[in-house]
Amino acid sequence: MQKIGIYGGTFNPVHLGHVSLAKRFLKALELDTVFLVPTATPPHKVRSDLAGGDERYEMCKLAVKGEKGLDVSDVELIRGGKSYTVDTLLEFHRRYPDSALYLITGADMFLTLEQWYRFGDITHLAVLCAAPRDEDSAEDLYRYADRLRAVYGARTAVVNFPLLPISSTLVRDRLRAGEPVDGLVPQAVKQYVYERGLYQ
Repeated sequence: MQKIGIYGGTFNPVHLGHVSLAKRFLKALELDTVFLVPTATPPHKVRSDLAGGDERYEMCKLAVKGEKGLDVSDVELIRGGKSYTVDTLLEFHRRYPDSALYLITGADMFLTLEQWYRFGDITHLAVLCAAPRDEDSAEDLYRYADRLRAVYGARTAVVNFPLLPISSTLVRDRLRAGEPVDGLVPQAVKQYVYERGLYQ
């Protein structure tokens, strides 16, 4: 049975921290593929500095090019409207009916899972995965994962490994300030951002 990771986000822009996290989950959980899935309209965030869906998709493609086991899916962009995770998981199940799905989230998002649209269905569709930002947040994640298993019968995987201290906000702020972003985003993504004049 194939094991497929689904790593959703705005990826606004995608950065080396995203790529590193995907690669670490790929290895730690012995996944066959991890798909980065750029959101169309994120239900949790309203922002005016969101690059176009096509641009964020293209940046993700550039970021994972040559990275074995990493891929990008435009399933949410094609669907359009608000990006609900349950719909994405159902679509992946339709496309890969004999695969086990692993939903990869950031630490902060993992701690809000119970508030997600049709969360009960999500627990049946995928293993819920997260990595703590630091040692302080690790205990919160383990405790919350225990709760999700006890209350909902959810399958969870909290994997503790060091995360790169990079955020999309940091990258956008540096671009707006005319500061370099070397070492923060893949070289091909940096070139794409400059060519398109994104976030500047």
